[in-house]
Amino acid sequence: MIQKITVFLLFLLLVSCGSSKQQVRIVLLPDTQTYAEKYPEILRTQVRWIADNAGKTDLVIQQGDLTQNNSRKEWETVRQAFSKLDGKVPYVLAVGNHDMGSAPGKFADIRNTTLFNRYFPYSRMSELPGFGGSFEPGIMDNTWYTVETGKVKWLVLSLEFGPRNKVLDWAGKIIEAHSGHLVAINTHSYMYSDNTRQGEGDDWRPQAYGVGKGTGEDAVNDGEDVWQKLVRRYPNVRFVFSGHVLHSGVGTLVSTNDKGYPVYQMLANYQEGVRGSEKGGNGWLRMLKIDLRKNSMEVVTYSPYLDAYMEDPAHHFRIQNVFFEPGE
Repeated sequence: MIQKITVFLLFLLLVSCGSSKQQVRIVLLPDTQTYAEKYPEILRTQVRWIADNAGKTDLVIQQGDLTQNNSRKEWETVRQAFSKLDGKVPYVLAVGNHDMGSAPGKFADIRNTTLFNRYFPYSRMSELPGFGGSFEPGIMDNTWYTVETGKVKWLVLSLEFGPRNKVLDWAGKIIEAHSGHLVAINTHSYMYSDNTRQGEGDDWRPQAYGVGKGTGEDAVNDGEDVWQKLVRRYPNVRFVFSGHVLHSGVGTLVSTNDKGYPVYQMLANYQEGVRGSEKGGNGWLRMLKIDLRKNSMEVVTYSPYLDAYMEDPAHHFRIQNVFFEPGE
């Protein structure tokens, strides 16, 4: 009897600790394309570090361009790396322009994601923690997830490169169905390197690729379009994460949505071609260290490969008075 009472009290303690969780850590894993092509050991180091720290990590969000050339060899490298996270920590993947096309090296000339869906099949991914559903049955290009961290229920939407109008319509319905959740949107192309949303006149807009020829419900959207058509309309959308853009590879913007609530938007990209990049990014990733008690969020840039931090303000900063409620 004493043993049963002890086990019951331990259960209550664990439930109590879980419901009062005040510290949340989200890992953002920017474009891994150069690692998949040239430096697979760096990708393995990143994922191994995440797996080793799974107990301290609530969610992993990869920001698109998993591969450089959309080739079987690179997809095999990426699949083997991410399999180390299966069942250990919820993770979300985005499809980038380098992850789709008619053939290896054809970047987003058409919206063909056959290899992505072969190496990360719905049948497998839908069984992992947090998975909620997808836009197209059995297709992983546009997906949603739910995660609970203490008092906060999270809805994470991962949207295709240049999400089409019909995808944004679907995403809005998912958000409406989760009005009590705090929403984070993950899409490959959204923010620009000048701390604004990607829009007309900017480089690498989805409209400039072959997939950008669609019209009507198949018309693609850049960052400013996604803000106007989706993000700003819902009080509970609080974060948008993206990669893709070169130059400095970083950008941060806080905007106010139609209901008067803040939306925290961030670009992070360290791939080959970004100013100062070495070995496709030297393993840099971002950690969002969220303190629900203090309503603050510290953004930290760390490389498990180098075991080093970036300390300049573009890569290490704190946002105070963060609003972690879904709003009304």
